[in-house]
Amino acid sequence: MKKYLFLMLLICLLLLSACSNGKTQLLEEFYNDAKIENVDKVIIQDGSTGYSKTITNQEQIGEFLSLINEIEFTPQENQGKREGWRYGITLFDKESKFNLNEIDITYYDSNPDIHTIVDNYYKQLEIVKE
Repeated sequence: MKKYLFLMLLICLLLLSACSNGKTQLLEEFYNDAKIENVDKVIIQDGSTGYSKTITNQEQIGEFLSLINEIEFTPQENQGKREGWRYGITLFDKESKFNLNEIDITYYDSNPDIHTIVDNYYKQLEIVKE
């Protein structure tokens, strides 16, 4: 009986911690928490084709960040395992990087929908050499 109670307590604790591992916040807050202060490179990878585009031009980086910084991320209720992704976004600050695909191992909904914004930007993006 004690083993059963212990197991139930452990399961309850795991469920509580799984439900509270994320909070609603802006994208900019996530990468600031990751110590990304000055983004000097962005890589956007298309999850359906595997192709990626790298942005190093500061004007383009600023334009892209202004489109996504104010997006609000709210943890999804269902944190079950997923496969695949639409776009991978990695922000670089010298040696540090922040990958939007994995934010504290939590799945998020975005408002407004980041996928629409990134899809439109990615499709019209022409890489400008510095």
